[in-house]
Amino acid sequence: MSLPQRSGRPAGGATVRTAAALAAALTLLLPLNAAGAASAAEPDVPAADAEVRVNTRASLGRMSDTARGVNTAVWDSHMNDPEVAGLMKAADVGAMRYPGGSYADIYHWETHTAPGGYVAPGTGFDAFMGTVRATGAQPILIANYGSGTPEEAAGWVRYANVTKDYDAEYWEIGNEIYGNGHYGSGWEHDEHADKSPREYARQVRAYAEAMKAVDPAVKIGAVLTTPGEWPDGIVGEGDPGDWNHTVLSEVTDVIDFVSVHWYAGGADTTAEDAMARLTRLPGELREVRNQLDRYAGAHSPRIGIALTEINTNTGGAMLTARPNGLFAADAFMTALENGVFTVDWWNTHNGAGRITTVDGETDYGDMGMLSSGVCTGDVCEPAPNTPFHPYYGMKMTSELGTAGDTLVAAESSAQDVSAHAVHRRDGRLSVLLINKNPDAARTVDLAYDGFTPSAAAPEAGRYARGDSDITDVTDGTVSASRVTVPPYGMLTVTLTPEPGTGPGASGAEAPGTPVLEAVTDTTARLSWPGAAGAARYLVQERDGAHTYAVGESTGTSVTLRNLPPGSTHTVNVLAADSSGRLSAPSTPLTFTTGTPPDARCAVTYHRDTSWGNGFVATVTVRNLSDTPVTGWTMDWDWPTGGQSVSSGWNAGFHQTGKHVRVTAPDGAGPLAPDGGSTASFGFVGANDGPNPDPTVFRLNGAVCSGG
Repeated sequence: MSLPQRSGRPAGGATVRTAAALAAALTLLLPLNAAGAASAAEPDVPAADAEVRVNTRASLGRMSDTARGVNTAVWDSHMNDPEVAGLMKAADVGAMRYPGGSYADIYHWETHTAPGGYVAPGTGFDAFMGTVRATGAQPILIANYGSGTPEEAAGWVRYANVTKDYDAEYWEIGNEIYGNGHYGSGWEHDEHADKSPREYARQVRAYAEAMKAVDPAVKIGAVLTTPGEWPDGIVGEGDPGDWNHTVLSEVTDVIDFVSVHWYAGGADTTAEDAMARLTRLPGELREVRNQLDRYAGAHSPRIGIALTEINTNTGGAMLTARPNGLFAADAFMTALENGVFTVDWWNTHNGAGRITTVDGETDYGDMGMLSSGVCTGDVCEPAPNTPFHPYYGMKMTSELGTAGDTLVAAESSAQDVSAHAVHRRDGRLSVLLINKNPDAARTVDLAYDGFTPSAAAPEAGRYARGDSDITDVTDGTVSASRVTVPPYGMLTVTLTPEPGTGPGASGAEAPGTPVLEAVTDTTARLSWPGAAGAARYLVQERDGAHTYAVGESTGTSVTLRNLPPGSTHTVNVLAADSSGRLSAPSTPLTFTTGTPPDARCAVTYHRDTSWGNGFVATVTVRNLSDTPVTGWTMDWDWPTGGQSVSSGWNAGFHQTGKHVRVTAPDGAGPLAPDGGSTASFGFVGANDGPNPDPTVFRLNGAVCSGG
């Protein structure tokens, strides 16, 4: 971003069973002790508008100390006002990014200058670090790639961490460098003669070497495009692949995290559109992890994902208004639940834009969380540092939990009610409900797996129309089983567990994060660090907010069998003490099985070209069996719901949902045995969001190998 518009090995024995048999056994041995706290069934009780189920046995990961973050910019004269630190501390902000989006690639830290841009007084690095420390946060610093050098970046590390002892851990190399004109659109300053992703990768290695020579503890971040967002999938002239695949193929051994940005809208995007588009974010973040897995292999888990800019960017409107506050809360939690260690809102202050009226209030067209106090024509923002609705959206997420607490699965039955949950280290459970309906309150029934609420009245906080800050709800209208969320409102509910229940009652600690040791087309071997007090371990697979047992072990490893080829699984490990009481779950592991090496057919899927929301692909199939195949049919399933076949050639195409069936064209001859001939067809596809390749192809129902 730039002012004021967007630019920017333990061993152990294992017992393995089929899922059905194991689930039956565990029903007897380890009762789920789920508390389905639905409302009473008396006939005079009206039905709820939605049900939300929370499963504390389905961990989505731990909250980091940098979970909530904001961007700060050297052109912002209010960035270091004393009120800023107080407001950010109240919202449990743990990360502050500097020196400000696209300005990073023209900013020279030592002289505090940005040739071609404006630098406000009082915004130097030391002043910024004063605000960071007063907030209790950590800096995320952007080294100047566009007009800087590895030596300049190393000097900044030396000043920050040796001279000043700031212990600045996170350092990005440049901002949105893919916007340097290499793909046609250029807003990011880049003085390198070679603007290709390969040159960026080469420079990242040089920056990492120079900076880690000064302080080996610093974490280096490389800039990626977000899968499904421009220019993802576009291959520049002379490049071996698109931006992400080219960069990652050369830097995964020297980086510690990757940085992506996500904006929900454009000039014609409504508030409802922006909030609905959040459903794309989990798939896009999963594809970032898939790309890291591909190039980093076993080292992939050590490389974090940072979402260092996020906002709606709805054409300069609906930015300070209430819908963007709902979006902010939903976006922060959605990203954190999908493997991101920091989510950094653009921006702390940004400046007024197009003036509109949204939900009965003036919207100042400002992408900041706090007012800059400036005017558009004769319409002026409130006093500087007055919080806008997105600030309260972020602050609502701090009501759920903080660093070290466990994000757990929560699932809503209604599209206009979002749900998020955090299981706290002290045993309490906090649930955030977001009602995206502007016209009607939503009554929500709450149900729980793995958690039994006590009879004590829950704590509740609300941010809705008429509230000037998060407001305690003490009128007795909130219970553990049913709540009402006002229109365009947010509600947090915090429950205490029934004494003697939950992970706190177990004599076993939570196991460490599982590791995928080996995977085939039908098996996966997992191991994990042991947990104190564990008599045995349970492996559970997650499907939404539901879990089911897939393995158990008295040691710290297990082999899961009878898995479908090319299938993706997300599992947690729980420890059981000698009495069968379950611990909290481990952080999750997601893996995908392969295809059979001895298959009777082989398929090559090749994306010939891409342009952000569309692509052309060619598919080639060989018959490896010893008999000819006549009248063939090929099937696959798209990994995401936004992928489709628009038109094709050399075959017939039919798509239902995510399933694609391709049939041989009329008059096609047989596929010769033993790979003696091939069939090839192509199509134009569309993708609304990420565009990962299909994982399994079937020829006449038989699973094929890749290649």
